[in-house]
Amino acid sequence: MEPVIAVQNLTRAFDGKLAVDHISFQVPRGQVCGYLGPNGAGKTTTVKMLTGILKPTEGSASIAGLDVVGDSLQIKRIIGYVPESGALYEDLTPAEYLYMVGRLYHMEPAVLQEKVDEFLRIFGLEEVRDDRMATFSKGMKQKVVISAALIHNPEVIFFDEPLNGLDANSALLVKELIRRLAEQGKTIFYCSHILEVVEKICDRVLIINEGKIVADGSIDELRDLTQRSSLVDIFQQVTGSEDMAEIAEALSKAMTGP
Repeated sequence: MEPVIAVQNLTRAFDGKLAVDHISFQVPRGQVCGYLGPNGAGKTTTVKMLTGILKPTEGSASIAGLDVVGDSLQIKRIIGYVPESGALYEDLTPAEYLYMVGRLYHMEPAVLQEKVDEFLRIFGLEEVRDDRMATFSKGMKQKVVISAALIHNPEVIFFDEPLNGLDANSALLVKELIRRLAEQGKTIFYCSHILEVVEKICDRVLIINEGKIVADGSIDELRDLTQRSSLVDIFQQVTGSEDMAEIAEALSKAMTGP
């Protein structure tokens, strides 16, 4: 079966420094693939290349057989993307914004209106559907960003820290939604720092460190490989951050003084 996401020697350099260093992997249909790494490891840069926002310096990648450089517009029609820092037209209401996004995807007005109403209801935004988003909290804005990424029923969805700003109930809703989408055959690429969430919802985990893939497998496979029981311990081992407890202890002592 042809992979939905296919990456071969994908590389991106900034001012001569490799942010993503010749990485290769494939993601099949219906898989929830977690993509982890320390700050600055190359996670968001990878996602921006896969979604057509950044051009690779070297290598290639495809989504559903479409080249991320040559077929960028076609790819944007079939993917959804929740960025790490979602930007909205805050002078619009959530209803106006979602309707605008749906029309950009050429959704039929009647179908789109039903979808807008449905997403606003699901995320508890019905009472503020006609309020300007400039007054919204971060969590309320994040609900709109997630709705906009899903409203056109994409086949491939990229989540970059999607739980940012969400309350506990909304976070639970999004986690359950991701599992349901995978069951429907959607392909999910999930970036996060919240390792406990990744451990629960992802079928497979890729870990990137200093621009290179340093681990790839299911949670059970990574446990067997590293002889560690939790994803937190696995992550610390493969990224070389096992001394975090010692660092935290040193910082604590520095804060409290002698």
